[in-house]
Amino acid sequence: MTIRRLLVANRGEIARRVFRTAREMGIFTVAVYSDGDCDAPFVKDADLGVALGGTTASESYLDAEKILQAAISVGADAIHPGYGFLSENAAFAEKVSAAGMTWIGPPPLAIAEMGDKLAAKRTMADAAVPTLPSVEVTESVDLTTIGDDIGFPLLVKASAGGGGKGMRVVASHDELSDAIAGAKREALGAFGDDTVFLERYLTTPRHVEIQVLGDQHGTVLHCFERECSIQRRHQKVIEEAPSPVLSESLRHRMGAAAVAAVEAIGYVSAGTVEFLLDGDGDEAQFFFLEVNTRLQVEHPVTEEITGLDLVREQIRIANGEELGYNQADLSINGHSIEARLYAEDPANNFLPATGSVDIWQPATSPIVRYDSGIETGSEVTVEFDPMLGKVISHAPTRTEAALKLALALERTRLHGLTTNRDFLVATLRNDEFLAGNTTTDFISRVDIPGQRVPTECELEDASIAIALMAQQSNRSKATKLRFMSSGFRNSSMPSQQMVLVHGETEIVVNYQQLRDGSFEVRIGEQAELRSATLLSSTSDRFEIRLDGIHASGYASKFGSRWCVDIPAGSLTLVEKSRFPEPDLADVEGGLTAPMPGKILAIEVVEGDSVSAGQLLVLMEAMKMEHQIAATFDGAVAEVRVAVGDQVDNGELLVIIVAEEA
Repeated sequence: MTIRRLLVANRGEIARRVFRTAREMGIFTVAVYSDGDCDAPFVKDADLGVALGGTTASESYLDAEKILQAAISVGADAIHPGYGFLSENAAFAEKVSAAGMTWIGPPPLAIAEMGDKLAAKRTMADAAVPTLPSVEVTESVDLTTIGDDIGFPLLVKASAGGGGKGMRVVASHDELSDAIAGAKREALGAFGDDTVFLERYLTTPRHVEIQVLGDQHGTVLHCFERECSIQRRHQKVIEEAPSPVLSESLRHRMGAAAVAAVEAIGYVSAGTVEFLLDGDGDEAQFFFLEVNTRLQVEHPVTEEITGLDLVREQIRIANGEELGYNQADLSINGHSIEARLYAEDPANNFLPATGSVDIWQPATSPIVRYDSGIETGSEVTVEFDPMLGKVISHAPTRTEAALKLALALERTRLHGLTTNRDFLVATLRNDEFLAGNTTTDFISRVDIPGQRVPTECELEDASIAIALMAQQSNRSKATKLRFMSSGFRNSSMPSQQMVLVHGETEIVVNYQQLRDGSFEVRIGEQAELRSATLLSSTSDRFEIRLDGIHASGYASKFGSRWCVDIPAGSLTLVEKSRFPEPDLADVEGGLTAPMPGKILAIEVVEGDSVSAGQLLVLMEAMKMEHQIAATFDGAVAEVRVAVGDQVDNGELLVIIVAEEA
């Protein structure tokens, strides 16, 4: 049956990505959405949108019956699951087929076999694919000896999981029980299955995966590798293709192993076989990690180097078409790198962030690919993954691809949220990255700044541009004496002034207009007098000449915040009021929620003595556990929350007071 009306059982950037290819193939598209996503860009991209109701994932995108009913109600003849949510749910795939619709993905049996990581490892061992030693955690397992049998450090992993959830690295026996308990809780919450297993942990491997394609006529091939070694919390941040370290011989061996792995389970559609690579060169060893029976987040880098559209291939395969090419027909063209833009704070252990997107404007040059799920005005909440989108470059060489992507990210206007953009730019320009030293310990090993620190000159120049834009805007809105130039005085008067704040830095801009329209500017009490001319200014863009140097950029105001984009990057400055503001002192010794979430456990009661680093509260946010620990020795004066409470960002949880000596 030829697919004519396609429903995408997903949201955000992957829904938009599938819609884009479907439209190009002449296919009618249908979106489904939760209450909070009713105005999201992916809903507007589709030809039809069907409300699922509910605010959480479990009430919407994880509700198989709601999605099936939505598909039936609009006459959809196929469902594409994207990634995450129900994409690797064998039962859902079976229900789609049973309802007479085409499932765009592998057979349910293959999904089920690979969805259980323990069963998958056994299947791979039978297919002669190298695997790491592991054991399932059951009541009969003796934890006092099993750790030594596998060897420390080891990894606790959720059997039904992925994306870093339900995963813990354990260095010694003392940590094992707590790590297993935490992984089980997280796995149960994220996947509905708390089965975990222990596996040997390689401390500095590379994460290399092979893209595979299989049609319904027996053709199975690979589309080369992607390296995804730069990760935090076992979640990928930067991916690239090809890997900077694979020789042709090793590429051939890993590709052959990947094809053997999926042939062993009768695989059809697009999929990925993930490996851990230990060592470099032809002598390196690789070990099976898992098979992702779906499209991967990082699939664009494979598309860029091969020229394939993997979503198109998925749809063609589901339609029963032959691939129409073989392994020898595929080749690698240049190099591609993908950076995932997240709402998170790299300077604070990559803690996820929430809020509104005040400005989203992709760079027009250099030309790169944007796969995003946001637009100006979008809301990022705790209900779903904080990924905003992906930016992908392609160039003849790896160095060019890295620098091109860094420049594009730098020129992307993105304001209103704390993001990892500065971290990504710094990583892509780092010497270790450019040299290809990208093992999985990269983030812990290489000191990459979480935020860009602007120079004094950048802050001053941006502040001058803001001050002159503000005076021009104020003058254009004047209702009296409009014929007079800005700042006109009939006697000698002090300069006009604007005070801006960036972090702990205060910039005082004193400016006075001259007869020729230019300005004399002085920063604070500096003796230096600078010459500035605002050459042009629209609602948010400016061109300025400062001491003979021409520069341009953007500056937009939101309340008292000025969001500025200059060639060196982005800045946020706060315009200080001319009137004193009330002092909002923090509660001394108060520990607050780092983000909105749910309280899972409280480890102390009022009156308890605690030491610095001791766990006080365990909370869940964005399907991950977060520990709130004491910051100094003291006593618990008050516990403000209870288990099960939903708390907001910054909400006071526990108050500690220093104990008297």
